[in-house]
Amino acid sequence: MAALLAGIRILDLANVLAGPFCGYQLAQLGADVIKIEVPGSGDLARQLGVDVGLNRRLMGASFLAQNSGKRSVSLDLKREAGREVFLRLAAGADVVLENFRPGVMARLGLGYEQLKAVRPDLVYCAISGFGQDGPLRGNPAYDQIVQGLSGVMSITGDADSAPLRVGYPLADTLGGITAAFAIAAALVRRARTGEGEFIDVSMLEAVLAAMGWPVSNYLIAGQAPQPMGNDNATASPSGAFRCGDGLLNIAANKQQQFEALCRVLGRDELIADPRYAEREARKRHRRALKAEIEAALRQQPAAHWEVLLNRAGVPAGRVLTVPQALQQPQIRERGLLRRFEHAPGVDHGITVARAGFRLASGDPASRTPPPRLGEHTDEVLLQAGYSAAEIESLRAGGVL
Repeated sequence: MAALLAGIRILDLANVLAGPFCGYQLAQLGADVIKIEVPGSGDLARQLGVDVGLNRRLMGASFLAQNSGKRSVSLDLKREAGREVFLRLAAGADVVLENFRPGVMARLGLGYEQLKAVRPDLVYCAISGFGQDGPLRGNPAYDQIVQGLSGVMSITGDADSAPLRVGYPLADTLGGITAAFAIAAALVRRARTGEGEFIDVSMLEAVLAAMGWPVSNYLIAGQAPQPMGNDNATASPSGAFRCGDGLLNIAANKQQQFEALCRVLGRDELIADPRYAEREARKRHRRALKAEIEAALRQQPAAHWEVLLNRAGVPAGRVLTVPQALQQPQIRERGLLRRFEHAPGVDHGITVARAGFRLASGDPASRTPPPRLGEHTDEVLLQAGYSAAEIESLRAGGVL
């Protein structure tokens, strides 16, 4: 079957993470994502990653992770001729995606109103740290800044260690996922009505919207969330417990799960103990209950208990490292990882993570490896109607 977004063309001007991650999700669904990059340097992510050699080649690991399936065009938008090229490309595009500070595109003469003149039904998505208006609109925003301003750091860790940064770029990732969702929704309406849309994605708001219970508990119940470390504020025993050789997450959130846990551990007497007999009592005595449970868990390794507890209907899972997580049979069998044996600009094959869902009609996946800077410039411009002589003239003038 045709990919879900086959026939959709996206001009992706975004840098580093939130915008490129959005474009990557859409590319895996079949969209033709054309990455517009600054000549000579390109997306800053090309220079980011732990492999310094790849960074020097402008093929940094951070870039490789989220740009497969895209085509790269190097184009200088600060030159009038470059802006003219972009306007011609926009006339044939369905979506424009950018994550500059608010106002940058308009100052270039390429804002939504200007682009709408050449493509009235255009879907334009602007991702920024704080949105297109409001007192923070002009502030520079990195993931860690948004994590702090959203309150996420205040509830990460425990009473002694909080606030802590979440261990991956949470705000960028949520901003990118939010943008992809909004773009897909706008394209559905456009197919029905012919209307375009301007989408204003705030990373700060995307994070707050995704925080769920910590936000709703405060807004609805007036209870400010506190850092709980590995414990679950809503239930006990629910959290990370020390076993004979590491940590095991257990989520015995229901009464029957708590009772099953006690039986598997051989601690049936805890079921009738008035400190633990019902949900709220367990929450009040969570430390004492945890000590009882860990005393039993220490007799065997985490993998042993993981099998027994899941078999008994108690959700449980070891706390793994990232390499261990990626090597799980569950991940391998479901094909989350996509391997490219040959990638331009890289001396070895690369493996990337595809989208986090599968489709009966064919799983989302990139068809091509991440592009070298400007790799598809001639190809895309020829498709837009430029002659080979015109392309060479633009290149000689420093536009490409």
